[in-house]
Amino acid sequence: MQITLEADYAVRIIHELAAAGGRTDGNTLSQTSGVTVRFSLKILRKLVAAGLVHSYKGAAGGYELAKEPDKISLCDIVEAIEGPIHIARCVKGDYQCTRQTEESCSFQCAFEKVSQDLRRQLSGYTMDQFISEKEKGAKK
Repeated sequence: MQITLEADYAVRIIHELAAAGGRTDGNTLSQTSGVTVRFSLKILRKLVAAGLVHSYKGAAGGYELAKEPDKISLCDIVEAIEGPIHIARCVKGDYQCTRQTEESCSFQCAFEKVSQDLRRQLSGYTMDQFISEKEKGAKK
């Protein structure tokens, strides 16, 4: 099991915005993150919709974080791209299990616990933890 390439790239893009410490244009983000411009813009639209990034139009336009890096977790980014983290479809609210049980099945309970643990683990990592001292110094 792994996150999608889109979520992986979203982490890179958020990292580049956090390291930049301010507004950055789409072309620069594409170059520094190693993601094509077209794919970067698609990802940025989702990050804007999720409230993680602000978008600005015009000659001085670009993108910047909507929150401080210490308020953006890996979980926030992954869920902005992929939706709520569930390691099995049976833990989603709209799933109809084909097993004939009156209670939650023991597999469903285990998968829900693992999903919660994964969300908790990813929430424990915030973007400020990934900005090196060199990158912090470059912002000044």
